Amino acid sequence: MTDRTKLLFLTLAILCSGNLVDAADLPPGENVDPKALREAIEDLAATFGDRYPQAEDYLTRLDALEATKDDAALARLQRDALSANPMIAEKPLVFVTRRQYHNNHGTEATMCQTGEINTQSFRGGGAIKTIDFSQGGKVETILNVPQGIARDPEIHFDAQKIVFSMRRNIEDDYHVYEMDADGANLKQLTFGPRVSDIQPIYMPDGRIVFSSTREPKYIPCQRHLMANLFTMDADGLNIRQLGHNTQFEGRASLMPDGRILYTRWEYVDKHYASAYGLWTMNPDGTNQALYYGGYAWQPSAIADARVIPGTGRFIGTYTTVHNLAWGALAVVDRKVGLDGVAPIRRSWPADISRYMSQWDRVERIGAEFDSFMRMPIKYEDPFPLSDPEVANSSGKYFLCSRMIRPNGPMGIFLLDVFGNELLLHAEAPGCFDPMPLVAQRRPPVIPPRIDLSKDHGVFYVQDVYSGQMMDRVARGSVRWLRIVEAPAKLTFPQWNIGDWTPALSADSHHPIAVNWDHYNTKRILGKVPVREDGSAYFKVPADRFVYFQLLDENDQMIHSMRSGTSLQPGEEAGCTGCHDQQQSSPLSIAAGSTMALEGPPSEIEPWYGPARAFSYTAEVQPVLDRHCVGCHDHGKEAPELNLSGDLGSAFNVSYTSLRARSPAFWVPPKPGEKKPLISAVGAGPVRVIGPYSWGSHRSSLVDLLRKGHADVKLDRETLERIVTWIDLNTPYYPTHAAYYADNTFGRCPLDHGQLSRLGQLAASVGDGQVAWARVDSYDVAQLSRLTMTFGSPINFTRPQYSRCLSGFSDKTDPRYREALSIIQAGRQNLQQHPRADMPDFVPCESHRKRLDYHRQRMEIEAANRRGMVERP
Repeated sequence: MTDRTKLLFLTLAILCSGNLVDAADLPPGENVDPKALREAIEDLAATFGDRYPQAEDYLTRLDALEATKDDAALARLQRDALSANPMIAEKPLVFVTRRQYHNNHGTEATMCQTGEINTQSFRGGGAIKTIDFSQGGKVETILNVPQGIARDPEIHFDAQKIVFSMRRNIEDDYHVYEMDADGANLKQLTFGPRVSDIQPIYMPDGRIVFSSTREPKYIPCQRHLMANLFTMDADGLNIRQLGHNTQFEGRASLMPDGRILYTRWEYVDKHYASAYGLWTMNPDGTNQALYYGGYAWQPSAIADARVIPGTGRFIGTYTTVHNLAWGALAVVDRKVGLDGVAPIRRSWPADISRYMSQWDRVERIGAEFDSFMRMPIKYEDPFPLSDPEVANSSGKYFLCSRMIRPNGPMGIFLLDVFGNELLLHAEAPGCFDPMPLVAQRRPPVIPPRIDLSKDHGVFYVQDVYSGQMMDRVARGSVRWLRIVEAPAKLTFPQWNIGDWTPALSADSHHPIAVNWDHYNTKRILGKVPVREDGSAYFKVPADRFVYFQLLDENDQMIHSMRSGTSLQPGEEAGCTGCHDQQQSSPLSIAAGSTMALEGPPSEIEPWYGPARAFSYTAEVQPVLDRHCVGCHDHGKEAPELNLSGDLGSAFNVSYTSLRARSPAFWVPPKPGEKKPLISAVGAGPVRVIGPYSWGSHRSSLVDLLRKGHADVKLDRETLERIVTWIDLNTPYYPTHAAYYADNTFGRCPLDHGQLSRLGQLAASVGDGQVAWARVDSYDVAQLSRLTMTFGSPINFTRPQYSRCLSGFSDKTDPRYREALSIIQAGRQNLQQHPRADMPDFVPCESHRKRLDYHRQRMEIEAANRRGMVERP
């Protein structure tokens, strides 16, 4: 029997029996590199001296084995020599046993919270254990959870306590717990039904930061619950939300300087892959800043990053947006760059070039953003080993969880930069989160900079003309800075309703129709002035996820942020310019002298009324009704571009007409090329793109209207409503909430049976081009026929103009009458129950319940804030 066959049978035995298997009993599954082993032994001897006493013996054995080429003996020597590393041999390792999470959709859909769509994907049975190599690899269980999972352990600075998250069974949810290092004195710190608290870490001041669903929100491109960062006192009191990003924040780790390093996933007018980078913030939630990644196609997610003490580098997991948090491990030096291949100093596996070959493309790359999903052996949970008392001990040795074989169980591995990978321990159902139970230096405490009695913060931009590609903008061109809120998604439709996807852009998938090809609803807060020297100083409502746009004298967008930020109450934050280099230190408002700082911070000037969710039918359609529909309508002079407000299956006729005649997705404009009708970035590229590259300045529709078209002259406000709509990336619905949540696109007033029958009737005549079949599944080709025609195949406002009826020459045909009656039934439904693009909209009951629950959670947060302010 070959070693590989032995390994396969033994691995299966591990999975089936549930018994412990010491890694020493496993046959060698990989070749040992004598050169790599020698370098590691010599380094350990030089680094630790007397604490690594058998170095000479190991080297003598290695000399002898190199001549014999005895692979089994070489593997035993590797285990003896590397497991004697003082950083793992002198103190026990803590680790978690559990089954691998079920991959519901992606990296963060592992909470399986009660009442959510993936609750039944929870797979319990786990424990927190220790393994002590000074006692021959003795394993002890310090916490057993036979029907649940204990996850995300983090060791206190003094190594006397462990904080972690635990769910006792499928009827429970994850809460934060703490126990002594030996498992004694277990206590629950957080509580609450329908709340998941995960990934806690200790702060230098004694507080605990964790990720939580206490503000329930959902991923825009699917239906899974997301989480944000929160903080609390050591006893679980005074819980306060830190992050207000629209999606996920978590997998936090503490940096040597006292800041928090965390993974953040958000996309504003940007493709979901890879708007998934590493960010930092202070422990009080201030100074949120991009740290690394988030602007490249590959990897499409970076998870579980930890700074390597004393090196200025970090190690993290390079993974994919549609997989679990496993893939390659990479040691990265951000001084070399913030994306791509060059900053990678070392990786496991050693060559990941095949998975990074398209990282810097501007155009879409198809499914290649999930390239790391193809890795046969996957790694996760990296932990850099470091002895705070020994110089030069950092950056060379790492613990991780790794597949024992392709698609096999996860074991605890020791890696090093010399090329060794040693399986330390394996047991069913899998081993995760290894870390040494040792004391570590406590980072400095960063003093809080918030004032919870305030409802706003202050933001300062030193020079908007400073930053990537801003040399393309003439000084004096920027007059205003627009502040836009991108609200979180709070509701979703169920599976298999026929999700919205614009034709030719299948990776802009939406569970519910919201916009043509991007995910965000928008809320204009207003604008503030930019001074002649490019500076701006202004107030921003606290705890709002906002982004900024630069406007010219006509309030047309020059450049847009395509990301987001938020300020804590009382926070003062600043940046040097637009897309400034994140390697630089945060800018203090007191630094430098600019025109904006000569007076108090500017108040926000509203946009034609109070701040409100942007609705195409409320803001843009009235302009078209007054000035355009006289010619651009059914039976009119220019019917080929129909700008009527008639309602279709997902959007209205004018919106569909304008967007269908514009590019399906954004590509970089070429010099001298003809402008498209509308240039929207949609779910745009992950890279930073330059000013004037999309929006109203690139849209021929705006040029036409500004010159005057068919004697139509628009005043400033009227034109600005169309300009602003384009510059906001052509939003349509003001909310993700719906009344027809169980129907196709979540918006169609016909149920699946009615809509399918209508498609069959339309297919029975003509060439079948304006027809469809199945409407209750994610089928791009079928569903695009419901919207992609220039206008709308179904007209619920004036059913007789429905294009799906155009094949019937005989209006007395029973099939025509049946088809017309189905559309008329949809019209009646809309009259009785308006959808979100109509006045008097009321969501369906299930969406009202989710909105009510979100409101209740926010009331709890507000009460917590008041208690902290009023506390003596």
